[in-house]
Amino acid sequence: MQFYLNGYIPGDPDVQAASPIAEMRSSALPDTTDVLIVGAGPAGMLLAAQLSVFPGIATRIVDRRDGPLQVGQADGVACRTVEMFDAFGLSGKLLREAYWVNETVFWRPSSDDPSKIVRTGRVQDTADDLSEFPHLIVNQARLLGYLEDAMHKSPSRLAPDYGWEFVTLTVDPAGDYPVAVMLKQAKTGEQRKLRAKYVVGCDGAHSRVRAAIGAEPRGDFANHAWGVVDMLAITDFPDIRLKAAIQSADEGNILLIPREGGYMVRLYVDLGEIDPANRETFRLITQEQVIHTAQRVLRPYTLDVRSVAWFALYQVGQRVTDRFDDVRPDDDGSRLPRVFIAGDACHTHSAKAGQGMNVSMQDAYNLGWKLASVLENRAKPDLLRTYTVERHAIAQGLIDFDKEWSKIMASPPKNPDHPELPGVYPAELQAYFVMSGRYTAGVATQYPAATYLSAKATHQALAHGYTIGMRFHSAPVVRIADAKPMHLGHAARADGAWRIYAFTDAKGDRLRALMDYLAHAENSPIRRFTPRGSDIDSVIDVRGIFQQAHRDIKVEGLPSMLLPSKGRFGLIDYEKAYAPDFKNGSDIFDLRRIDRAMGAMIVVRPDQHVANVLPLDAYDALASFFGHFMLDQH
Repeated sequence: MQFYLNGYIPGDPDVQAASPIAEMRSSALPDTTDVLIVGAGPAGMLLAAQLSVFPGIATRIVDRRDGPLQVGQADGVACRTVEMFDAFGLSGKLLREAYWVNETVFWRPSSDDPSKIVRTGRVQDTADDLSEFPHLIVNQARLLGYLEDAMHKSPSRLAPDYGWEFVTLTVDPAGDYPVAVMLKQAKTGEQRKLRAKYVVGCDGAHSRVRAAIGAEPRGDFANHAWGVVDMLAITDFPDIRLKAAIQSADEGNILLIPREGGYMVRLYVDLGEIDPANRETFRLITQEQVIHTAQRVLRPYTLDVRSVAWFALYQVGQRVTDRFDDVRPDDDGSRLPRVFIAGDACHTHSAKAGQGMNVSMQDAYNLGWKLASVLENRAKPDLLRTYTVERHAIAQGLIDFDKEWSKIMASPPKNPDHPELPGVYPAELQAYFVMSGRYTAGVATQYPAATYLSAKATHQALAHGYTIGMRFHSAPVVRIADAKPMHLGHAARADGAWRIYAFTDAKGDRLRALMDYLAHAENSPIRRFTPRGSDIDSVIDVRGIFQQAHRDIKVEGLPSMLLPSKGRFGLIDYEKAYAPDFKNGSDIFDLRRIDRAMGAMIVVRPDQHVANVLPLDAYDALASFFGHFMLDQH
C-alpha cells in the first residue's frame, strides 16, 4: 500500500482526500448523476465501490430496503473473488474473519446398514497453485459491509441511498443525461425523477430495470426445492467443521457448510422435486420440518439445534437473460448502450456451486472499469458494447455447469445391487467435484480471443502460464527496492488502470529498449493515452520482472520507467521492479512458463484479465492494440 504521495496526512491511510463531488453530496438525491446503480446487493455494491475511487465521477446507489442487509443469503467466497477483493485492499479483513474451506468430505449410506451414513472420501478443496488465496465462507451482509466501508473512505464518500424503489425509466439519446429514471420513496410513496448518463440494474431476479429495457430471462423454471438453515447446534457428527456432501439412502441429501466464527453451520437440505402443477406448495414447509429432515439424513449421528440464525426456502431454476444492456438486436450498431443489468438480474441458478454472489460481482467488476474509462474520456464509448458480449457467454457457461452440478447433488446414491436404478456413485460425485475445482474457484473464466480487448494468441508461447482471456495468475516475487516478498498480482489496484508486466529477456537488452520506447517514443501508448498533468502510471502501469536475484540488481541502474516521478512533489515510485523469490517460492519464470531467452510482455486489463502476450520489442503491435479502444490525449 502506498500513501503520502502528495504530503503527509495523519490518521488512517485508507481514508482518501475527499473530492469536490463528496463535498457536494447531501442526503437528498440529486437531479442528475453520471451513474445510477439500482440495488445494493453484491453486484451493486462492488460496482459502487469501484466507481467511488474516481474523484470526478458522480455515482448514486439506491435500494428499496430501509438499511443494510443484516443476515443470511449467500456465503461462499471463491478464490477469484478474494483476489478481486485484494485489489480493493479488503482481502486482509476477509481472510481474518472468514471460515477457510480447506477440505471437503463425502458421505453416503453404509453398505452394511443403508439407514446409516459413512464417510467415503476426503479431498483438498482447491488444488495447489490454483490461487494464492483459499475458498472462504463469510455471510453476504459482512461482505457488503466491507464494500460500504471502502466507499465511505473513497474520494467520493459514496453511501447507499436506502428506502428508494425503482419504478421505471426511459432513454432519450439526446442530451448529456439521456436516461430518465422515476424513483419512489418506500415509506412515503413520494416519487421523483432523476436523470443519469448510465443506469445499472443490480436489482435481483425480479429486476424492474430488466423489465424496463425489455430484456427477457430464458431457460428452465424451478424443478427442485431446497431448505437452507444457519444454525448453532450440538452434534456428534465428526465432520461438522468440514464442508460435506452427504447422501442418504431414502431421506435426501445435504450440503453442509461450516460458517465463520467457529460455531455456526449452514445446511442446504434437499426437499425433493416440485410439483409443476402447484409450484408454491413447498413454501408451506417449516423450519422445523427442514431440521427434522436433516436429522434423519445424518443418522446415526445426532443434531441438537439450539438456535437458528437464518432460514429460507428456495427453488432451483436456471435462467439467463437474453441481453445485459438496453440495445435491442435490431438497434445493434445504431446506438450505444445506456442501461445495463448485472448479477441475478442477468442469471439465476442454484446455490450449490457457490457461484451466484461471486459471478454477480465479476459482472460488476467487468463493467465498472469500462464505465469509468468512458466517463473519464480515456476510452471510446464503443468499449461498453463488450460488457454484454463477454458476460453473457460467462453466464451461459455458469447455467450449463449448474444444471449438471445440481442434478448430481440432488441425486440419490447409486444402489450397487440395482445399477439400473437412477443415482450417483460416491466416486462419481467426488470425481466431478475435483474436476470442477477450477470452475468453482472462479478462475476458469476466459474471455474470447481475437477481439480488441483480448488479442489473438499469436505469441502465447512466450508465456504459457498467462493465457489470453484468463485472469492474471499471481506468483511470488521479491520487490527489488525494499526486498519485500510479495505476490506480483497484489500490485494491481481496482483503479481502472491497465498493467504491462514486462518479464526480462536473458540479456536484458530487450527490456531496457522497451522501457526507453515507453518513456520517450512518440507513439508510446503511455505518452499518447495519459492525460497531461496525470501521473505516468495512471492509465497504463508498467512493472518490470527480472531474472536475477534481487540483491544482484542495482536500484540506481533501473530504467527510468521503473522509477517514475509522481505527485505534486515529483517523488520517485520505487515499487515497479521485481525479482524471483528464490527463498520462499518457485521462480516465477518457471512457475508461469516465461520464455527466458526472449522474455515477454503481458498486457493486463483493469479487471485483471490477460489481454495480450507480446514480444518485448513488439512496439507497433502494442501501440495498435491500445489504439483500437483508447482515446489519444494529445
